[in-house]
Amino acid sequence: MKQNFSRLMPRKSIILAAGAALSMLSLVAHPDVADARAGGGMSMGSRGSRTYSAPAPSQTAPFGATPFQRTMTPRQQAPAYGARAPFGAGAGMAMARPRHPFMSGFMGGLIGAGLFGMMFGHGMFNSGMGGGGFLGLLIQLALVFFLVRWAIRRFSNRGGGTAGGPVASPFGAAGSAGPQQGGPQNTGVAITSADYQAFQQALINIQTAWSQQNVDAMRHMATPEMVSYFNNQLTELASRGARNVVSDLRFERGDLVESWRENGADYATVAMQYSMIDITTDMTGRVIEGDPSNRTTVTELWTFVRAAGLGTWLLSAIQQTPRR
Repeated sequence: MKQNFSRLMPRKSIILAAGAALSMLSLVAHPDVADARAGGGMSMGSRGSRTYSAPAPSQTAPFGATPFQRTMTPRQQAPAYGARAPFGAGAGMAMARPRHPFMSGFMGGLIGAGLFGMMFGHGMFNSGMGGGGFLGLLIQLALVFFLVRWAIRRFSNRGGGTAGGPVASPFGAAGSAGPQQGGPQNTGVAITSADYQAFQQALINIQTAWSQQNVDAMRHMATPEMVSYFNNQLTELASRGARNVVSDLRFERGDLVESWRENGADYATVAMQYSMIDITTDMTGRVIEGDPSNRTTVTELWTFVRAAGLGTWLLSAIQQTPRR
């Protein structure tokens, strides 16, 4: 009897260990249970040509954002994540300065006239210096060099700053409708108080539609790419007999990280910090994850897109901030 009992003990230990391993495996297989809100705590979507460029740090998100885990934007000669060079731009493009149209015509005529004069033995400027002497040629070349450098500096200094650079324009604490005064506004696209209100309202509306599992409503708030991700996440939750409910959402604060225009579309990336009650229930309403009495605070970067200068902002990406 004693021998049979000793034989059963290892089997019992094996069964318990296997059960523990399976429970751990379920947590690994579904890491998004703890972050079950819309987006599932993942970085997903597209930011146009800046999909593979890291957004600049801001007051709300000082450590930037994590790279995309899901995106439909193909990588084509993109710089390493974190580089500020535009998507697809080579080193030569990043260092090259745009040419002024007047300078192009002026220098083309100057050089053309000079070469024409040299070919016919009149020197660069036909100035009576002989043109045949080597010293005269050097003096004329030096004059051209200094004249070109002076002209380039003069016309380059007339240009303004580059559009679409990183900014840190906070749009206030909870309840504020517009940006705080005094923040830099070096944006490629002007973002108004109405735009900030639209971003905050989109945050609330999308999380509400998510909790209601209303994919049709999301189609009016997000790009088809983001809607497909939301739909897949809701389907995966339903397959496990679970449902995520986000309630009592409160916007805490936010920053405009950057805005730009490309291919007839306006983009705006904003860092938003908000708190909520985030729980996951089974189909009977029993809470299986989260605490209905404790609020969860998260910081995410949301990117919105619209037709250039008009139309409704649609959510095109959600990015998580690094956990420190």
